[in-house]
Amino acid sequence: MELPRLMGVVNVTPDSFSDGGRWFAPDAAVAHGRELQAQGADILDIGGESTRPGATRPLVEEELGRVVPVITELAGSGATVSVDTMRAEVAEAAIAAGAAIVNDVSGGLADPRMYDVVAAAGCTYVAMHWRAHADHMRDFAVYDGPGGVVAAVRDELAARVDAMLAAGVRPDRIVLDPGLGFAKRPEHNWQLLHDLGPVRSLGFPLLVGASRKSFLGTLLASGGSPRPVGDREHANTALTVLLAQQGVWGLRVHDVLSAKDALRVLERLDLLDREGEEGRHD
Repeated sequence: MELPRLMGVVNVTPDSFSDGGRWFAPDAAVAHGRELQAQGADILDIGGESTRPGATRPLVEEELGRVVPVITELAGSGATVSVDTMRAEVAEAAIAAGAAIVNDVSGGLADPRMYDVVAAAGCTYVAMHWRAHADHMRDFAVYDGPGGVVAAVRDELAARVDAMLAAGVRPDRIVLDPGLGFAKRPEHNWQLLHDLGPVRSLGFPLLVGASRKSFLGTLLASGGSPRPVGDREHANTALTVLLAQQGVWGLRVHDVLSAKDALRVLERLDLLDREGEEGRHD
């Protein structure tokens, strides 16, 4: 079994839903990235724009000032770095600073130059299913067509793939993300997790980011109140195992240590399965 890559989240923002700006200072962000790497993160995902529901966008200069120094430091010390951005200008600067992956939650819809930048760089490009910016994406959480949310995500990502290929993005550099929580209600997220097959049928690796999202808080609600953000990791660990068994390419997580531990358990059991299979053929 090929285990998924763990993409550790480093939010260089003052208003992230998951950490409330704890890593906003560049030194704190770099230290956090190194901690996640030590815990087993394969990729460090550096983002300078909060995409929580209702968030407003920073100026491009602000986003550049947040992420470029952190990427420069972490990539310079040998980490595999991803930049979490919807802006071609930020992606271009991040690649120049050492980023190997562009993780675009808009799938190229927010900036028409993004595909050109990625194609020219030849870097890995994660394209997420997206319909609108955070301040009004809830207005687009409607999936009434045949096949519901699963068919819509598959078809809309297929259209993005066609546009990427037409722009010269290499097919072996494309990773797709179903976009849990983005213009989706809790029931939509669960439907996608239950049936990733149609999205996988597009033929590209999948990155899934469920960590700490509100649909988990809703599931774990007590007394009518969602489970607090920091107390949702046990549920995400369960998803880590299930998604790894489904063969996803990567998992975007906040708590790298718990995800890594879960994957180590799965890896050990898989080893026993393979040893048993070899024994039956001796």
